[in-house]
Amino acid sequence: MSYLGIDLGTSGLRALLVDGAGRPLASAERHYRVEHPHPGWSEQDPADWIAALQGAVGQLRAERPEFADLAGIGVAGHMHGATVLDADDRVLRPCILWNDTRSHVEAAALDADPRFRDLTGNIVFPGFTAPKLAWMQRHEPDLFDRAARVLLPAAWLNLWLTGEAVGDLSDASGTGWLDVGARDWSDALLGATGLDRTRMPRLVEGSAEAGRLRPDLAAEWGLRGPVTVAGGAGDNAAAACGIGALAEGAGFVSLGTSGVLLAARDGYAPAADTALHSFCHAVPERWYQMGVMLAATDSLNWLGRITGASPAALTADLGPLRAPGAVRFLPYLSGERTPHNDPAIRAALTGMGAGTDRDDLTRAVLEGVAFGLADSLAALQSTGARPDRLMAIGGGARSRYWLEVIATALDVTLTLPEDGDFGAALGAARLGMVACGVGSPAEIMPPPAITGEIAPNAALREDFAAALQGFRAAYPAIRAVQ
Repeated sequence: MSYLGIDLGTSGLRALLVDGAGRPLASAERHYRVEHPHPGWSEQDPADWIAALQGAVGQLRAERPEFADLAGIGVAGHMHGATVLDADDRVLRPCILWNDTRSHVEAAALDADPRFRDLTGNIVFPGFTAPKLAWMQRHEPDLFDRAARVLLPAAWLNLWLTGEAVGDLSDASGTGWLDVGARDWSDALLGATGLDRTRMPRLVEGSAEAGRLRPDLAAEWGLRGPVTVAGGAGDNAAAACGIGALAEGAGFVSLGTSGVLLAARDGYAPAADTALHSFCHAVPERWYQMGVMLAATDSLNWLGRITGASPAALTADLGPLRAPGAVRFLPYLSGERTPHNDPAIRAALTGMGAGTDRDDLTRAVLEGVAFGLADSLAALQSTGARPDRLMAIGGGARSRYWLEVIATALDVTLTLPEDGDFGAALGAARLGMVACGVGSPAEIMPPPAITGEIAPNAALREDFAAALQGFRAAYPAIRAVQ
């Protein structure tokens, strides 16, 4: 048997085929556009997701005969998007994506209602789904009145695959409508935005069966038998499944465009005031918490653009780790999420002198991102989480110097996984395997082999701790002048 993991990303879709033991066989990717019709808007046509999936499946079918024995599918999706359908399940408007900020006024109004933080355990961010529907009710009332279903991107893909509107709890946690502790929709929160649960998908655990692949689609894909579709997951929960981060404290630091520090939790311990996300995990009786910073590798990419050097060139010859210098970078190029919840703040680069060179700027950027992640770790620790080891993943993790900076700034050992496929697509495939009854989550979702680790630099620990305090003190100063 084979299993398919689908990672429905913001800029493209990745499909990963694994064998009965969960080993990757082949993958295929297709890309699509994000539209920005107005400042702050970010939208996508769900039809593009289907075209991408069909193209990826066609490639896998042609390359791997094992595809015909497909037994299970899991979908991981970018979270928070509002895919709005009419009574005939036709898409009413482009999906409003997670990074769309048009509903900031509505988000603030919902967040002022204490029920939202009490029940969801989270701030109502402008990127969440609930304020998007509140925006539609105010600005597109005709479409809002015709909205028979509101689905997240992964749930919409589940609907296309199975004919059933089913979503999972990890993804639903980022809507602003879920009672995250009770793992169910909140009628009170839905009612606060003019909705009820009849317009929501049925919810299942991410590792449970959501439905079966439509027979016509199975025939079109040349499949030999019935195919189970799992509940699936939000992208970060799927990534946690991909690296086996299920037990208390297990987690990762992800250095992508944004930066994520995530830890699995055995219980529910929200801390909304810290701007920490507290969400259901994709497996039963587990939750996870994560801090998010909006510009991680994006900060290094920015420096590369203004200096004319690639990120790899910037970090190639920095030498051994050294104490932070006078140049300080606050990495708020697009605002910040954890811990400030401040979409208006912007980055600052201070402490430069006539002798400042490119390497000084690079170190400052790497340190600034590390200190932003340290803020997320402090928020996690305030809830009782005590991760002493975190796996380093994402494109930025290729820079050993950066990992040494992060390990020392966070005072946490970073582990390095062996090269391989262990992201959201693998996590989604693993959810499909569990939904098919292949094994338990613990059996199907082991962590990858570790090829090395980076411990904090004891000799520089105090220097980094002092620089972190200076970094934190700089935030109110730059906020005051912006």
